[in-house]
Amino acid sequence: MSAIVCTCEVLRTTIAVLRHGGERGEERVALWLSTAARRTPAPIVEVYEPDQVAEVDYFRLPPASMRSLMDHLRSTRRRIVAQIHTHPGRAFHSEVDAKWAIIRHVGALSLVLPRFAATTTPENFLDEVMTYEYSPAGDWDHCPSAGPGARVMMIV
Repeated sequence: MSAIVCTCEVLRTTIAVLRHGGERGEERVALWLSTAARRTPAPIVEVYEPDQVAEVDYFRLPPASMRSLMDHLRSTRRRIVAQIHTHPGRAFHSEVDAKWAIIRHVGALSLVLPRFAATTTPENFLDEVMTYEYSPAGDWDHCPSAGPGARVMMIV
């Protein structure tokens, strides 16, 4: 089981990034980075907004953006522990999300917010987000965002 811990400031920054895409009627993705050390729960130390191509119902990172991301991870000695993105309607991990997933290591987390994060706040984040974990079988399994077995923990 993977777990992450983030602060209200991380959530505020993330929501602002995601809403920026929503204002243009596009999905948006942000990456939650942690230190290179493998700790659980992994503390989120940076919200990374990659250059991306997006439309109302998908996002993807072009090759130059992936190279920039890899350079950033090497230079900061950080790792991606979660990708978080929006949908125009309800939150779920779609087939397109699986196809264009940025991370695919066992235990990686994919978080999805509904309505381009228009109604998301740090206070209701755990109620709105849908969380998925990459399994050893190569599937994105739905898992709890809050409560027993939660993957996302918050520090106020």
